[in-house]
Amino acid sequence: MTTTSFGLSRDDRPILVAALFILVILVAGTAYTIAHFGSAPLLSPTYLLQQLQIGAFLGIVAAGMMIVILIGQIDLSVPWTLAAAAMMATSIGGPLAIPTGLGIGLVVGLVNGIGVAYLRVPSMIFTLGVNAVMRGLMVAHTGGYAPETAATELMRTLASARTLGIPNALLVWAAVSAMVVVILQRTALGRYIYAIGNKEAAAYLAGIDTRRVTVICFVLCGLASGLAGVLLAGYSTKAYQAMGDAYLLPAIAAVVIGGTNILGGRGRYLGTLVGVVLIVLLNSVLSIMAMPEAGRQVIYGLVIILMLLVYGRGQRVTG
Repeated sequence: MTTTSFGLSRDDRPILVAALFILVILVAGTAYTIAHFGSAPLLSPTYLLQQLQIGAFLGIVAAGMMIVILIGQIDLSVPWTLAAAAMMATSIGGPLAIPTGLGIGLVVGLVNGIGVAYLRVPSMIFTLGVNAVMRGLMVAHTGGYAPETAATELMRTLASARTLGIPNALLVWAAVSAMVVVILQRTALGRYIYAIGNKEAAAYLAGIDTRRVTVICFVLCGLASGLAGVLLAGYSTKAYQAMGDAYLLPAIAAVVIGGTNILGGRGRYLGTLVGVVLIVLLNSVLSIMAMPEAGRQVIYGLVIILMLLVYGRGQRVTG
C-alpha cells in the first residue's frame, strides 16, 4: 500500500465511506432541525467552527493514538494522562503550567514505551495499569475532589480565543496534524512505524531499532494526551476528575473508522481527520435531538460497527 501522500486510491475506501457518512449526518441533522426548529444550524459556519473547536481536543488525542496503533499497539492510559496533565498544569500555574502538562504526558509515554518495548508487557495490560496508577496518584493529590485551581490565561487563550476568526484550538490541532503528517510521510521514523506495524520481527531483522521506535511512539501519544489535557483545562477554565474518560473510545474509533488497521501497519492520517469530524458531527446531531444517553450509546456503537462492516472484510492483515 502506498502511504506517501493525501491522494486517494483504492486503499482509501474507508475515508470515502466516512465522508459519505458525514454527508448523511449533515443532511439528516439539517432536515431534523428545520422540521423541529425552523432553522439549520448545522450548515452555519459559526456553528461548524464551534463544533470543530470542541473536536480539536479529540483530534489531538486521536493523532497520538493513531501513531501507537500503527505499530500494532494500544494506549489505554490516555484518560488519566490527559486528566493528570490538566490537573498538574492548573496546580502549578504561571509560565510553567503548559510545560508541566506536556511533561506529564512525556513521562507517562516514556514509562509506557519502556514497559512495552523493553519489559515486553502487552500494551493493553501495561497501559491499563499505568492508567490506574495515574488515577490513584491524582485522587491522592486532590483528595478525591475537583482541584480548586484555575487555568492560566495562556491556556484559556490557546483553547478558547480566536485568531482572525478561527479558534486557536483548531489552529493547534492543525499544527499537530501537520507534524504527524510530516513524521509519517517524510521521515525515516514514519517508514519504521509502518514497517514495525506490518511485521516487527522483519523490521528488526532489517536493522530497525524497534524498541526505540516503540518508545518514541508512546512518548508522542503521551505528549498528545498531555497537550489535549492542557487545552481542555483551558477551555473549561479548570481541571476536574475523570475529564479524560470521554476521549478514549472516541479516539480509537476515529482512528479505526478512518481506515487504520487496528493491528498496525496500515492507515492514513487523512482518515483519522475524517473519523474525528464524523464523530464530532454525530455527537452534535444527537445533542440537538436531545437523545437520551442510552440511545446515544446505541447509535454511536451501531455507526462504528456499520463502518467496520462496510470495509473491514476487505482489509488484509499482514503478518
